[in-house]
Amino acid sequence: MGRAARVWHPSALQNHHQKERPMSQSFDASRSLTALEQDNTIITVIEMSKAKWLIAALVPGLKRQPLKKIDADAPALLELLQRWRDEASQAGHTIQRIAVAYEAAGDGFWLARFLWAHGIEAYAIHPASVAVSREHRRAKTDRLDTELLMRAFLGWLRGEKRHCTMAAIPSIEEEDARRPNRERESLVGEQTRLINRIKAVLARFGIRSFRLSLRNAADRLMAIRTAEGTPLPDNTRAELSRFLERLHLVRAQIRAIEQERERKLAAAPTAGQGPHAMVRLIARIIGIGVETADMLVHEILSRGLRDRRAVARYAGLTGSPDESGQRRREKGLARSGNARVRRGMIQLAWRFLSFQKDSDLTRWFQARTADGRKTTRKTMIVALARKLLIALWRLVTTGEVPQGVNLRTA
Repeated sequence: MGRAARVWHPSALQNHHQKERPMSQSFDASRSLTALEQDNTIITVIEMSKAKWLIAALVPGLKRQPLKKIDADAPALLELLQRWRDEASQAGHTIQRIAVAYEAAGDGFWLARFLWAHGIEAYAIHPASVAVSREHRRAKTDRLDTELLMRAFLGWLRGEKRHCTMAAIPSIEEEDARRPNRERESLVGEQTRLINRIKAVLARFGIRSFRLSLRNAADRLMAIRTAEGTPLPDNTRAELSRFLERLHLVRAQIRAIEQERERKLAAAPTAGQGPHAMVRLIARIIGIGVETADMLVHEILSRGLRDRRAVARYAGLTGSPDESGQRRREKGLARSGNARVRRGMIQLAWRFLSFQKDSDLTRWFQARTADGRKTTRKTMIVALARKLLIALWRLVTTGEVPQGVNLRTA
């Protein structure tokens, strides 16, 4: 029988452990909670690129450690795993479990979802959590990378901590829910770039009072005059017209995203649970808008993190101490978490000080920055952002309202 005619049967590998693990279920990212029985488990790691995948495996009953390069094709991967399973069976080992790991990168999580759907355990490793050699000029090849991944993955499967950290595999719905907020953030950045480019072009002719917010801004280009009192040159006016057309399109797309989000929030049950209820609850806090609430819910608060330390760590708002012998110093933020959440929380912390002056968090901040030094305020605003994020997490998980915080009427 040829290669193309082989059929994959996912039911052959679906044991009780794999059937019970839903895609969005929380798990311990630092170690496996399932006992490793290496005599009936195929352990596989993948070094991925756009065109090719290098796959290394530990197959029970085989003295060699298989290493195979294939095209970046998921069905071909399934066929390769089935072939190794058959070889293990011929060597007298009945395979009950196949575990696959790869580095979380630009390919995202689609492959992990695909493999779980076919009865195969799949994990995405945080690349920064894999220990590498600190040699100045260390050798780096795909084969060596698979060896590093295999050592880290084996330690993780054995239940040993600090070998590597796994990323939680989101469902398609969870990934899709993040798209509007991220698209809006990109469009707002594009809007700012267009406005700056238009202002830069006008500044070359001494024009600084042109209002881009006007609806008839494109029509006013014909009447605008340079500092010398002459009309704008034809090529410059044409360029500005194209910039304004793009700006109008970007603004229309931002409005469409905001209107669709408002429609979904209004259509969701008022007393229900889930992301929409979280957004409405957080948006009741004076000083927090729907946009910020939507970002926080879909980026972090709906992920089911286990405790406040995990919340702060995911946002990258924890410290990075450097201690060796008598040396003690703090290197600043770890910055290993979600950059959107970290940036948004620091901005929200400054805004929180203005809108919630009587809250306990604001008083805590003011008591520790009484010296008035800018460096102290800059350091403590990060601590306030961390405390505020944990307070919001408690609000959506337990309903505990932060002390002294004013809410909008429901």
